[in-house]
Amino acid sequence: MQRYGTAISILGLLLAVLVAGCASGSQSPSGDLSARTINIVATTSMIADLVGQVGGERVAVTGLMGPGVDPHLYKASEGDVSRMAGADVIVYNGLHLEGKMTEIFEQMQHRSIPTFALAEGIPKAKFRESPNFAGNYDPHIWFDVSLWIASARYVATSLSGLDSLHAETYAANAARYIEEMEAVDAYINARVAEVPEAQRVLITSHDAFGYFGRAYGFEVLGLQGISTASEAGTSDVQQLADVVASRRIPALFVETSVSPRGIEAVQAAVRARGFEVKIGGTLFGDALGSPGTPEATYIGTVRYNIDTIVTALLEKEAS
Repeated sequence: MQRYGTAISILGLLLAVLVAGCASGSQSPSGDLSARTINIVATTSMIADLVGQVGGERVAVTGLMGPGVDPHLYKASEGDVSRMAGADVIVYNGLHLEGKMTEIFEQMQHRSIPTFALAEGIPKAKFRESPNFAGNYDPHIWFDVSLWIASARYVATSLSGLDSLHAETYAANAARYIEEMEAVDAYINARVAEVPEAQRVLITSHDAFGYFGRAYGFEVLGLQGISTASEAGTSDVQQLADVVASRRIPALFVETSVSPRGIEAVQAAVRARGFEVKIGGTLFGDALGSPGTPEATYIGTVRYNIDTIVTALLEKEAS
């Protein structure tokens, strides 16, 4: 009952902020957006980076979720709601990645604030179905560079629809950025080719890398499911340890936005089976790196991840 009361109190607080915004006249964008910088709020750091690349000098982007933040579990603060209520545009991932924010997005749409989900720009046939929940899809679309390229085009089209005077600018920015992504896609494929097919097994904290596996020929196993809201149990740890030990998989990987305890438990369980598996490194899963580092950008993160994966899988077994 206490949890229920707390949830109601938080919802009431958020709605109060929305009402206050309406009363103060801070309604959705009005006037000619072409005459000023467009204020955009993005949920994850990957989306903030993408929108900034495509929007360029025409946009000012505020990202709600910083380095190491898990969007599956993220709850919007009063400040977040206020920032969204004052934005010209809101961009989020969709496919339930930001599951705890769904009602807030709906409220913003009701206030006529343009609110876009990147998943809307990708054909449904390209989504990876959830292995655990029928009718739902894996939201981690950025791990397939080709899908992130489609998202860049969607952002350019969406911004052009709101600011047609600068449509050529958005198209040019998107084209430049797509060239960079195509180059990093080629880099990934070149690095993957260094790994024998039998060794292309990626084991991570949660099932975030399914699109990566499908695009680049990896078998991907996550300790937790697509959403970190579902915790792994002892049986999950033991089953994964059986796979690692029997197949002598050389490395496991932790993620910046997920506690390492689960993977560490798998490592210990594998050790108990007489095989020593190493932690091959920390991958950037649901968030980019810290500001000022190469991994603070999507391109930098993608390069870092593939380098970390390939290096670890090519190292000789510890025993």
